[in-house]
Amino acid sequence: MKRWMSKLRILSLSVAIVTASLGGLGMAGTSEAAPSEAYEWKSVVTGGGGGFIPGIIFNESEKDLIYARTDIGGAYRWNPVDSSWTPLTDFVGWDDWNNNGVDALASDPVDPDRVYMAVGTYTNSWVKDNGYIFRSTDRGDTWEKTELPFKVGGNMPGRSMGERLVVDPNDNSILYFGARSGNGLWKSTDSGVTWSEVTSFPNPGNYVENPANEYTSDIIGLAWITFDETSGSAGQASQTIYVGVADKSESIYRSTDGGLTWTAVPGQPTGYLPHHGKMDVDGSLYITYSNGAGPYDGTKGDVWKLNTATGVWKNISPVPSSSSDNYYGYGGLAIDAQEPGTIMVATLNSWWPDAILFRSKDGGDTWTRIWDFEGYPDRKFRYTQDISAAPWLTFGVNPAPPEISPKLGWMIAALEIDPFDSDRLMYGTGATIYGTNNLTDWDEDKKINISVMAKGIEETNVMDLISPPSGANLLSALGDVAGFRHDDLTKAPATMFTNPNYPSTESIDFAELSPNTMVRVGKADYTVDPNARSIGLSSDGGKTWYKASAEPSGTAGGGTVAISATGNRLVWSTSDRGVFHSVGGNSWTASTGIPAGAKVISDRVNPNKFYGFAAGKIYVSVNGGASFTVSPATGLPASGNSDLDAVPGVEGELWFAGGNEEEGPYGLWHSTDSGATFTKLANVEEADSIGFGKAAPGQSVVALYAVAQIDGTRGFFRSDDGGTNWVRINDDQHQYARVTTITGDPRIYGRVYLGTNGRGILYADPVNGNGGTPTVPNSTITPVTAQFDLNVDHQANIPVTLTLNGNTLTSIRNGNAILVAGTDYTVAGNQVVLSKNYLATLSKGAAVLTFQFSAGNPAVLNLTVKDTTVVIPGGTIRIEMYNGTTAATGSSITPKFRLTNTGTTPLHLSDVKIRYYYTIDGSQPQNFFCDWAAVGSANVTGTFSSINPALPGADHVLEVGFKATAGTLNAGQSTEIQTRFSKDNWTNYTQTDDYSFEGTHTSYADWSKVTGYVAGQLEWGMEP
Repeated sequence: MKRWMSKLRILSLSVAIVTASLGGLGMAGTSEAAPSEAYEWKSVVTGGGGGFIPGIIFNESEKDLIYARTDIGGAYRWNPVDSSWTPLTDFVGWDDWNNNGVDALASDPVDPDRVYMAVGTYTNSWVKDNGYIFRSTDRGDTWEKTELPFKVGGNMPGRSMGERLVVDPNDNSILYFGARSGNGLWKSTDSGVTWSEVTSFPNPGNYVENPANEYTSDIIGLAWITFDETSGSAGQASQTIYVGVADKSESIYRSTDGGLTWTAVPGQPTGYLPHHGKMDVDGSLYITYSNGAGPYDGTKGDVWKLNTATGVWKNISPVPSSSSDNYYGYGGLAIDAQEPGTIMVATLNSWWPDAILFRSKDGGDTWTRIWDFEGYPDRKFRYTQDISAAPWLTFGVNPAPPEISPKLGWMIAALEIDPFDSDRLMYGTGATIYGTNNLTDWDEDKKINISVMAKGIEETNVMDLISPPSGANLLSALGDVAGFRHDDLTKAPATMFTNPNYPSTESIDFAELSPNTMVRVGKADYTVDPNARSIGLSSDGGKTWYKASAEPSGTAGGGTVAISATGNRLVWSTSDRGVFHSVGGNSWTASTGIPAGAKVISDRVNPNKFYGFAAGKIYVSVNGGASFTVSPATGLPASGNSDLDAVPGVEGELWFAGGNEEEGPYGLWHSTDSGATFTKLANVEEADSIGFGKAAPGQSVVALYAVAQIDGTRGFFRSDDGGTNWVRINDDQHQYARVTTITGDPRIYGRVYLGTNGRGILYADPVNGNGGTPTVPNSTITPVTAQFDLNVDHQANIPVTLTLNGNTLTSIRNGNAILVAGTDYTVAGNQVVLSKNYLATLSKGAAVLTFQFSAGNPAVLNLTVKDTTVVIPGGTIRIEMYNGTTAATGSSITPKFRLTNTGTTPLHLSDVKIRYYYTIDGSQPQNFFCDWAAVGSANVTGTFSSINPALPGADHVLEVGFKATAGTLNAGQSTEIQTRFSKDNWTNYTQTDDYSFEGTHTSYADWSKVTGYVAGQLEWGMEP
């Protein structure tokens, strides 16, 4: 189980202001001293992306050349061959993760091979790095970059405005970029290699969303730039340029001299922010306005049109802001290049009942909506919606009308009509890209077919991953889309985690010895449902979930959660109320001895042992999380990233990765004594996440996977020998910016899973390995049969030798019951010892113990439980016996009995029955003889009965009894009975395998395998 303790690790790097090109990808030089192994990297498919798409950019001169930008997950290029998206920024690494936020993208309308991006994620104190302009001459396959003298905010407020970066359609060596933070307008005249500020631009923007909040307190700056293409000619720069500024009082500026001078456009509307601005070929400038910068806000807005020839402004809002029906801002704006005057706009955020797309064929004079109310709460729809590519986009809800699921979307700012195909529309939402290929059917009052168009985009923020030893190979805890059980890594999950429902799952865990038992936590919305739960449980491996019966009082949820190895105990470190423990989630009690905010995990063998980490200290509980004691271990980092994990199959073995560059230690540590001491690995310079997978062939230790720096190289590494040697398993083209979690697969050697902050989940297998197809060698055990005697004088532990073949033992089961490691059995290397204390609890007869391993088939130990204990229930009689003839075969069986009254009162012999059990070895009638009896042979009876079904050593029974004339047997007295029985035809019995046969005694001796009854009650011996 993997967890990410800090949202981002902030780097302290010196900042150099440059405006010159950096070579190659602009990556710092590295030395790959660590050996490497080729891996094939693939995305775990969600089918819908799972994140916000703030921009979609169609190239204006080449069909099917389309780009999409994300706020934290880089950029993508459309592949028309299979209608998918190709990621373009997977080379962004750990140290330059900030470059994975794309605040603007421009595709060169003159030279389609050229594409540009403005990259940088945050403009506040969360980062120290400046932004960059990335430029490519091969459509994004490779990049060069130029550092800007300020920060860029791809994940800041207003990121869905745009586009801020544009190429002059007449002179493509000229680019403009609208900066944030009051840095104004910037220009390049050499295809983005160098940049200079346009000092004549008068207004860098003044809008701040919320000055009291660090994230929202920065100036949003310039929102978009667009050219009047008719104001220039091929090779001659466009002279008329429009710029939208985040300023509610004066927001639209124009230059008519190629950017030398600028003035505010007269007559412009005020009071709102210009979200998008685009020129139609007929000279109309259309602008969508909202009272918020987006992407989350916007409660009022308008759509305006400027006739650039006459200077006349016109409010063309489908629903004007003056109307009470307008409770949203306008965001997305699309113009049909094939049909002047055909435009579309989208509500930026119409959260209820759904987003609205508006379409006009006459330049905004009249509009139609994609849906209309038709007698509340009924709605009439102009569309059908197909989410089969990502069925989870229902978000697991089935709301009451007028709401429906799935929704058209929210945060709709990227809205584009294909300039070469009026039927194709794409738009981005907070979760995916939708689109249609029959848009013009709208105009004929037919329904358009909307479907998911996000194949290849994987943008989720991964908060935790688990790979259990059985069931689905992977389950994910994700931001905004809850998480999934990934039954097939190549197919979209059918549904996200629900019941309980919350947007983000922060932590997930499974019981190592009962992998179907799982727990997850997030933050439920108690304002919507006061009875909501922030903790969910599953008993079927994450297929379905149910709310825990209770949770700690007053908590908002979140934090980290751990489940015991057997699944009965829970420890939850909430985000706000401290650490609590529970049995089954029915009630919660505060844990003692551990600070609030600690990260908690479970030992993967001992069900009573849990661990915690906080501020450089390890905390250990041996009573199911009720109390913790601080470990004496020292030397762990007190700040920075932290990832503490317990090794499956070995009690008390821990690994810790963490630290930071600013202060204190940083690296990878190992403990084999439940955290009492840790050893730092000298060969790992930095480490941020650690995980485990199936052992390499021939190895007895799990494979280690680490996000680390080794030999000066940042990357992902695997060790097959417990950390002594490492191999890098990625290359510089597969770095995925900030990786939040890493884990192996307990069933597939070499398989690794990565969780990223905005690039979704990746998995990889060695190129020269099995390609991810499990070639699973089975583990075996020796012996496969054993006996256990319940007789306390004969009880003994049963040793079992494991031949693991690269697997690990995950559990031992007796039917559905899971044996408790450390109590019912112990493990040392490849030796398991079954405790006689556990075995003594088994019932007499056959038992099957199933040994389950991390991969391959289980192994079975067939156990015969016997009891040679002489049972004298009640103590009223005692029976001694020996066989008169002990040959293996013979025509007669001759049991001789001595009956003793061990009670205190006379015993009526007519109440006594003695039973001798045997196999008839045939089907003939049988005869009974009493050769001699102290009470007289005539007073002794014998009857035969068959046993159905037959028992081991017994398919028939001889019952010896007494007539009333036999009298009584006084207390303490004995009487002898010598019997014999045979078949009518005198054929042989084979008596050595008979249950009651005793072949060693030659005189009377206690024998528990004959039974004695008084008045129908068993008083002596054991029945078979």
